[in-house]
Amino acid sequence: MKPRILVIDDEGAIRDSLRMILEYEDYQFVGAASGQEGLAIAQRERPDLVLLDIKMPGMDGMELLRRVRETSSVPVIFLTSKDDELDEALGLAMGADDYISKPFSQRLLIARIRAILRRQELERGEATTDEGEAEPQPLQRGRLVMDPARHKVLWNGALVGLTVTEFLILETLAQRPGVVKSRNQLLDIAYSDDVYVDDRTIDSHIKRIRRKFRAVDPAFDSIDTLYGVGYRFDEQ
Repeated sequence: MKPRILVIDDEGAIRDSLRMILEYEDYQFVGAASGQEGLAIAQRERPDLVLLDIKMPGMDGMELLRRVRETSSVPVIFLTSKDDELDEALGLAMGADDYISKPFSQRLLIARIRAILRRQELERGEATTDEGEAEPQPLQRGRLVMDPARHKVLWNGALVGLTVTEFLILETLAQRPGVVKSRNQLLDIAYSDDVYVDDRTIDSHIKRIRRKFRAVDPAFDSIDTLYGVGYRFDEQ
């Protein structure tokens, strides 16, 4: 059965665009023009994933996420034109799985949807591997363990919840400890060429990664900043 994706956005043009993208990628599209309508559909139809705009009149995305999380663990990706780190941090803390700023590319959106749905399948034990396709092996660097197949990150055995973008950035750094990666190199990993993103966006991602690791280990300092150059992972 095709995965069902619920898109909740008060802009009709955004819903129409996402309908074309999702149906082309062989997903079932369900649309809602308001938070109230989206909540009713989410409770009634049990979608496999929700794409949710934050800034909507009436019930906004934050309140809708809070209501959804009372009864469901359905994956939620925020879609927003707001470039506000506090909103992003709050949304992720409330239980969003990822966060994509408008405008976004089709390639980036679909990559994140696939990664999250794949993770859900693995957690339920439903995922299959194509014949001849090797499952990505976990990456271990000192106290860090990253399992790409299950989108799982451990530090000293403690689970650290990262978004898809944060996972990709950290994985890129951890693959070659001690090697400096510039902001532009990390942007190439996280975003497609047809979307303009300021290179300082990487700084915000790094801050959030550090914050999440320090929540389980206040002494975490394995991501070094080389001012004017970039970042590197220090294996410990």
